[in-house]
Amino acid sequence: MEHNKIRVAITQGDVNGIGYEVILKTFADPTMLEFCTPIVYGSPKVMTYHRKALDLPTTFTIVESGADAIDGRLNVVNCNDDEVKVDLGQPTADAGKAARQALEKAMEEYGKGMWDVLVTAPIDKQTIQSDDFHFVGHTDYLESKMPEGEKALMVMVKDNLRVALVTTHLPLSKVASTLTTDGIVERLKAFSKSLKDDFSIHAPRIAVLALNPHAGDAGLLGKEEDGVITPAITAARREGVICYGPFSPDGFWGVGSFTHFDGVLAMYHDQGLIPFKLMAMEEGVNFTAGLSLIRTSPDHGTAYNIAGKNEASEASFRAAIYTAIDVFRHRHHEESIRRNPLRKQFFDKRDDSDKLKFDLPLE
Repeated sequence: MEHNKIRVAITQGDVNGIGYEVILKTFADPTMLEFCTPIVYGSPKVMTYHRKALDLPTTFTIVESGADAIDGRLNVVNCNDDEVKVDLGQPTADAGKAARQALEKAMEEYGKGMWDVLVTAPIDKQTIQSDDFHFVGHTDYLESKMPEGEKALMVMVKDNLRVALVTTHLPLSKVASTLTTDGIVERLKAFSKSLKDDFSIHAPRIAVLALNPHAGDAGLLGKEEDGVITPAITAARREGVICYGPFSPDGFWGVGSFTHFDGVLAMYHDQGLIPFKLMAMEEGVNFTAGLSLIRTSPDHGTAYNIAGKNEASEASFRAAIYTAIDVFRHRHHEESIRRNPLRKQFFDKRDDSDKLKFDLPLE
């Protein structure tokens, strides 16, 4: 299917949160339509409700499916057959069902090749649950829809700051017992590949954080560094990953060591996301690496406390769209390079010159 622009699928998320507000504010700027063709999977009625409640000027076009999306317009595909009740600021079963239906419709059309990249507005992880949906969040759900063997890796992105997580939405009490050398090696390899393919970094340098205070202090404060993390770093290096550590997290973040690396691998959620959000909350992006599907989202949640108050910033959502487009272009650039490699050239070992011999046969 040929299109003039990259088609960006957008799921509405929780209709009682700030999802529609940040979508409408993002595309209130008409120049956004020069970069992509947006397709919102949600409810035209709910979008109209939010637009009127917030007095926003954004216009949109209702289409039957992503295949009918029009360049230069904000397109909306209706995914909710039932009337969706909006109760701003409140987590409700109706809102969860509507978010689930939008996500499922978007993925159905992904299978038909109707869009190129996905940007998800925030959901409520409790209300979206159902008999058929029992995932912790978007990442686990999307991974289940991918070919067997693809493993999702959560990466937070803001300019040159990229933070990946070994464990994501896991209780802190379970983190240490969950960490394994093989698991960390798998994450390091996936992170390194993503930095190359998705961000066009030729030889990415990755910092690996320790789990315990002072990196375990030679086993005095914990044995995970010596028994699990350091062996993982050594094994990943053998497989070509450029990685260093384990670094004590407080000092690493405190003195700005992260600026010397292309990526940081944290052991658990708050270890990576607290410093990231302190530095990049306004324009941070959640990127799901490791999948053939390109998916991003803003780095904030439903923000029920400000829903409907016209106080939400669209900066992170806009950055999520830009990041998805950039990753799409980087991947296609890398694919193009691999399809058309430079011709191999050989030195003639019969003499001592360092001149290339172009008349020698190719291997």
